[in-house]
Amino acid sequence: MKLDKKLALYRWSQRLKSVNYWLSANIIFGTLWLLRQLPAKAAMDFIDASARKIGPLMGRHRVAMTNLRKAYPEKSEEELQQIARDMWGNMARLTAEYVFLDAIFDYDPHSDKQGLIEVQGREIFERIRDEKDRPHIFFTGHTGNFELLPICAATFELNVTALFRPPNNPYVAKKILGARRTNMGHLVPSKAGAAWSLASVLNADGNVGMLVDQKFHRGIPTTFFNRPCKTNPLLAKLARQYECDVYPARCVRLPGGRFRLELEEKMELPRDEKGAIDLTATAQALNDKVESWVREYPGQWMWFHKRWNK
Repeated sequence: MKLDKKLALYRWSQRLKSVNYWLSANIIFGTLWLLRQLPAKAAMDFIDASARKIGPLMGRHRVAMTNLRKAYPEKSEEELQQIARDMWGNMARLTAEYVFLDAIFDYDPHSDKQGLIEVQGREIFERIRDEKDRPHIFFTGHTGNFELLPICAATFELNVTALFRPPNNPYVAKKILGARRTNMGHLVPSKAGAAWSLASVLNADGNVGMLVDQKFHRGIPTTFFNRPCKTNPLLAKLARQYECDVYPARCVRLPGGRFRLELEEKMELPRDEKGAIDLTATAQALNDKVESWVREYPGQWMWFHKRWNK
């Protein structure tokens, strides 16, 4: 009898969760529909300003402020609040930019005309494009509009298969996945079997893209902003197995609704005494690279993510 009650309670909670997901998803979709009725710049400015006011009222703002206080113990409360407001503006713009990707991404490698997108590392893109006989891994973090990076790679005829984590909300996840498939090439959801999918791409001398700044409960013990955290060892394992070059890439928001997409030279990954890529040291090197990006533009990173260990 107790088991039946527990089962009924579980089913009721799942239905309630589904209703909540549906309601929140439709609020998001309705907001995006309204934004489509506005010119791109006006829509971005509106949602940015709104998020800076609404974000601090949300529960995730407390998580962001806790993380910021731990990361920057030397900063004042006013400075940290400003970083958090900048983050909410950045995340709101990122969401809205799905609607206006075609209008935003105006980079043409064959044109000298300046647009909303500028690219730093063009010669690296071109060199990698011509390396047909070896695999490559690109990694980034949740900074700026990171979604523009695979689109940029495509303009240089680089086909990148990206690993991504779908949102918890299934309705939002389906919508975002549809947008990403339209604009961003091949995608591999981060679930069981993802490692095999990426391995098959690298085995065929393909290119893989990964976000490396999220907590992974079964990950390697590392640090981020000098605090302990767990980091996914997948990139390091793939790089060791396929001896492929690993390239850091990031997106930086610039004033006036512009972006700078940066591809850096390949990283020299640390190796153990046998000459194999060291998994722990490599995971830490990835964290250090992302940390350097975040310290440069702290308001453009996703501070409400529970990155650190409890």
